[in-house]
Amino acid sequence: MSEKLAVLVTGGAGYIGSHVVLALKDTGWPVAVIDNLSTGFAFAIPQDVPFYEGNIDDGELLARIFEEQKIGAVMHFAGSIIVPESVENPLKYYRNNTARSEALLEACIAAGVAHFVFSSTAATYGVPEESPVREDAPKLPINPYGMSKLMTERMLADVSAAHAFNYCALRYFNVAGADPQARTGQSTAGATHLIKVAVEAALGKRAGVGVFGTDFDTPDGTGVRDYIHVSDLANAHVLALEALIAEPGRSLTMNCGYGRGFSVLDVLDAVDRVTNQTIVRTMEGRRAGDPASLISDNSRIKATLPWTPLYDDLGTIVEHALAWERRLGQIREELV
Repeated sequence: MSEKLAVLVTGGAGYIGSHVVLALKDTGWPVAVIDNLSTGFAFAIPQDVPFYEGNIDDGELLARIFEEQKIGAVMHFAGSIIVPESVENPLKYYRNNTARSEALLEACIAAGVAHFVFSSTAATYGVPEESPVREDAPKLPINPYGMSKLMTERMLADVSAAHAFNYCALRYFNVAGADPQARTGQSTAGATHLIKVAVEAALGKRAGVGVFGTDFDTPDGTGVRDYIHVSDLANAHVLALEALIAEPGRSLTMNCGYGRGFSVLDVLDAVDRVTNQTIVRTMEGRRAGDPASLISDNSRIKATLPWTPLYDDLGTIVEHALAWERRLGQIREELV
């Protein structure tokens, strides 16, 4: 490939965004970050990466960043991601995830930024009738979070039809784990991701783990999900950007997952094995809208990108999450 474009990562101080910043840096891409630090952490951004604190709907700030950093592509992670909160406060999600994405796209078009990688979600499918779920399955979100992301996908499609602009929307399944070198990881207090919750419990930061639903039509009665290591996901973003640059007339929408699932009890058993202890488990009722099984059909991304997962092992994902949880405790002590 010719000289690499400079990439602006929105939400680059957050969980997935900070891993993508590392993946870009590790493969030689010039990178800058914008984040309002509402849920991200400044310590997650490497010191040699230009950082701008602000919102993605600040058109003047974006224009300055695009000019100062000579930005040629955007990777967009800034947004709100908690499903129950989206039901309680839908306008926050349509503002943060949809309206602000529109403002970001407007700034991209004005500045001639031609390539855009978007952090989407399997929540766009709602409760799919079939699992594994393919990209052409009906998009029927059951909460404002999923709908706010689907609306942004629609905007991207329309913008790419009207302008010299292409995009890749990556629909994530259950993202987990942490950077293998423990440079960054999931740092949000009160996070709801199962593996994050489980390693917190293993380290005594929580009393135990709630298991929501034990009567699903699955082998052990608990929900089955497709867990993807965050560093494999980050690598997929870099490869997606390369694909957009190689074929400017083509846009892409792809699932990001491993194509296999583990139940809640499988995950908790894996944490028990890695830590050589037993997490307290509290059996509770199902949560509204939780499908029994949600697994990706990842044949499209495997066929489209030269993507070879390096960490597609549940024990490895747990080990990396646990190592980061310990490192995070040290960081927080140092910051006090």
